[in-house]
Amino acid sequence: MHGNSLRSFGDVLKERTIILKGADAATAMGFTQVPNFLLKSKKLTSGDKIVFAMLLSYAWANDFCFPGQQTLADDLGLSDRSVRTHLKALEAEGLLHIRQRGQGKTNVYELELKPPQYHANPDRKKTSGLGRKDFAVLGRKKTSGPL
Repeated sequence: MHGNSLRSFGDVLKERTIILKGADAATAMGFTQVPNFLLKSKKLTSGDKIVFAMLLSYAWANDFCFPGQQTLADDLGLSDRSVRTHLKALEAEGLLHIRQRGQGKTNVYELELKPPQYHANPDRKKTSGLGRKDFAVLGRKKTSGPL
């Protein structure tokens, strides 16, 4: 064979695999597993995903956490306004429930780790893009004359 010789299967795999370097140092500082459905979501922005990942990091041993929004912003290098926007997006997708504890206290964030198709929100009605006025008209019953 001219310039190309046969390569071993192991060599081919090495070229097409992510190689982790310094894994011991990374695991010594901790790590966070993020569900793949979240990473692959087309409905969430990258900011939404990283905020969710940071909340998971805070809630490592629990199903909830209660960092201040400023703490989240500082840890992620975001503004507190951006953090609020991402939190609202996660809540709208049913991945986060925010429980307020009172004035001057941090919120409690309950994280949903199941893909959205497994936790339909019965309180949330889909309007298919209709305006509020259009949706109200759809909700009225039609009658065929006086009752």
